[in-house]
Order: sequence, then structure tokens, then C-alpha cells
Amino acid sequence: MDQHAVRRARVAVALVFALHGAVTGSFATRIPWVQERLGLGAGALGLALVMPALGASLAMPLAGRIVHRYGGRAAVRGLLALWCASLALPAAAPGLPALCVALLVYGGTAGMADVAMNAQGVEVEQRLGRSIMSGLHGMWSVGGLAASGFGVLAAHAGVDARLHLGVMAALLVVGGLVACRGLLDVRPAPGEEAPPRFALPPRAALAIGLVGFCAVFAEGASADWCAVYLKDVTGASAGVAAACYSGFAFTMAGARLAGDAVVRRTGPVRAVRLGGATAAAGGLLVVAADTPALAVPGFALLGVGVAVVVPLAFAAAGRSGPNPSQAIAGVATITYTSGLVAPAAVGALAQATSLTVSFGLVTVLVAALVVSAGALRGAALPAPAGAVPAVPDPVR
Repeated sequence: MDQHAVRRARVAVALVFALHGAVTGSFATRIPWVQERLGLGAGALGLALVMPALGASLAMPLAGRIVHRYGGRAAVRGLLALWCASLALPAAAPGLPALCVALLVYGGTAGMADVAMNAQGVEVEQRLGRSIMSGLHGMWSVGGLAASGFGVLAAHAGVDARLHLGVMAALLVVGGLVACRGLLDVRPAPGEEAPPRFALPPRAALAIGLVGFCAVFAEGASADWCAVYLKDVTGASAGVAAACYSGFAFTMAGARLAGDAVVRRTGPVRAVRLGGATAAAGGLLVVAADTPALAVPGFALLGVGVAVVVPLAFAAAGRSGPNPSQAIAGVATITYTSGLVAPAAVGALAQATSLTVSFGLVTVLVAALVVSAGALRGAALPAPAGAVPAVPDPVR
């Protein structure tokens, strides 16, 4: 296949990842506005915020069928447009029931777009013959950070979230349609059997998914609880506690952008083992911390350590069987379930014991990556790909 088209597709899929992250970053900054407008207590808001992960977990198994039927480019284009458009829904909800439905749709479209774009990323990586998945997930983080910056400015200026998110949704839909023009139009081979309309994770995805589960559990626990940990356990000021999350997010983004170079040098299994050891060291610092000076670098090391694991899990899933989209959907379903479980599990264990014990569990899970990394051997690129030509998109 023309390598110019492959390089163009790499830029296009990187933009797709950034746009997907921008939707998340935009919404995250306006959650307080939605809570205040609807008069929601902590319990009601917590219930609503479970809906995106639930919607994603329910919808992801459908993605493989969509990619198979419409082709890689059209599937990403349509699902990304739906995800971007759904950004406008939560702010427009008139009450808690409507908000839950809006966030269920928001999560469902997010999850299906996530599967389709990761399948596209795996295909581009295969044809380039070198690791790019970590950098693509880094672009997701960059998009989220950039959009959250605009969201903070909008919130500070008192802009109505319905206007802010509505405008962002429209801009992101247009941006997505433009970006998707450069994607590969991956089609199933003639006679290839379509995946079921709704499929449970295939067996090949389970071991890979469990590796991703450990990483996402640590990521979700750290993202949701690091500020609380700094404040309650180490006595940090509110400003330092809040800044800890920003530091965690920046270190994850930076590690993902740099992660492909590490993977190319060491291979995926060693990269995950190195990441697991780094994250475990960070977890031990967090558990031992009685001052912010120990806890902040501990959370930073956790972020660096788990950064490349999920991208490599998707890459391994994409090469684990005859239907990459179905395998990626299976791994994504397991990892999203981890993101759903982690914050509540940490809170429940902290309630019964302490936050320190909760992050002891996190440390054990990331240390397990050192042992379980072998499940990601399929993430290694056996040879530069490109032998399979893309089918031109007739509607382009």
C-alpha cells in the first residue's frame, strides 16, 4: 500500500484520538455547573456519573459488528460524530432521570467510537511496522487537557454550559468529519464471517483484558482519589491537593507520548514490566507518605508506570484473533468495567479501613503487571505490514 496514505492515516487517527479526548475534557469541567443547575446532592451526582461507564460497557460489544458492516473509516466517522454530538446532551437535561439517560447515551457512543478508533490505530500501526499506539493515547490525553483548559475559562467567565458544550459539540463534529477523511478504509476480507451483533469478550481477550484491568484500576483510583489522599492523609492544602491531579494527568500524557520509543527499544512485554515496577514504586511511596513531598511524586510514578499498558493491551487484542474489532471491544469492555469499579472499590475499602490500605491494594495490582505482562506478547509487530490494500471509500 502507498506509504504516503499510511502516514496520512497516522496523522488522521492521531487527530481522532485528540478529538475523542477533547469531548471528555470539555464535559469534565462543566460537571459542577450541571450539579448546581439540577440541585443534585453527592449521591445523585454519583449515580449519574456511573452511567457513562455503564453505557460504554453495554455498547462496546456492538462495535465489532458496526466496523465489519460499514468499514473502518465510515465506522469511525459515524461513531465519532455521534460521540461529539452527545456532548451537548447532559447540560440540556431538565432533571436527574434525563441526565442519567443522556449520560448513558454519552457513554455508549464514547465506547463504540473508542473501539473503532483503536482498531484503526492497530491497523495503521501494523502497516507502518512500528509502535504508535502509546502516542495515539497520548494524543487523547493532550486533547482532553486542551479542551479542559477551554472549559475552565468558560466556567470562570460564567458561560452557560448549554452554550459552551453545544458550540464545542458542533466544532468537534466538524473537526471529526474532516480528520476522518485521511483514515484507512479497512474492509473485511471476501467471505469473512460477520461477528455477532452482541458478543461477549472472546477468550483470547480475557488475559489481555485483565492486564488492562489492573492498569485502569490504578489510573481510575489515582485520578479520583489523589486529591482526597493528599488532603486527608498528608494534610496538604486544597491548592496542592487539586494540583496533584493535574500533575498526574500531565505525567501520563507525557509518558504516553514518549512511550512508543520505549516500546520500540524494549518490546511490549518488557515495557509493561518496567511500567509495572515503576508504578509499584510509586504506590509504595504513596502508601508510605505522610507529607505531600512523598505522595505527589508517588502519584506521578503511578501515572508514568501505567501509561503505556492500555495502548499495548489494545494493540495485543487487535492481533489476537481473526476479528480485531471484536477482540478490542472485549478488552475495552473489561478495562471500562475496571474504571467503573475502581473509584467505588477504593472508597468502600477506605471506609472500612483507610485510604492507605486502599492504595496498598492499588500497589499490589500494578505490581501484578510485572508477572502478567506476558499476555501482551501479541502487541509485538512481527514485520512491517502493508500487504493488504485498502478498499477505496465510494462516498468519499
